[in-house]
Parts: sequence; C-alpha cells; structure tokens
Amino acid sequence: MDIRKLVGGNVARLRKGKGLKQEPFSDAAGITQSYLSQIENGHVNLTLLGLHELAQALQVEPAELFRRYEEAGDQGEDSSSS
Repeated sequence: MDIRKLVGGNVARLRKGKGLKQEPFSDAAGITQSYLSQIENGHVNLTLLGLHELAQALQVEPAELFRRYEEAGDQGEDSSSS
C-alpha cells in the first residue's frame, strides 16, 4: 500500500470520526482546505512536522496516522475478542 494513501486515509477517517468538516479542521491544523484534500487523497509527501501537526489537531499520537485498518469497517477496536 502507498504510505501516502494510508496516512491520508487515516487523517480523513479520524477527522470524520470526530465529526469535523474539512474547512474547520484545516483551519485548526494551520493548512488550507485544498492541501488537506490533497493529503487525504494521498497526493502529498508530508514532512515529519506536518505529520506531527496533523496528529495534534486530531488529538492522536502520530503513530495512529500509520496504523493499518481492515477495510471491513474496523475502527481500531478489537471487536473479535470475547
């Protein structure tokens, strides 16, 4: 998988999970809405500082942006454990 798409998809998933629209989130992250869209679509090579700032705006650890989630709607919770 392309790391840019993985990170961008996680940014979009986390942002939407918090009920944030692109414009207010991009303002909070200190980037333009257009740049956020490019990130979420996997078209940007982010710097470490950029990753850190996005993680802070999302209130998650930077490592969360690299986490692989299953396509079947896994939201990071281990629901298979009983």
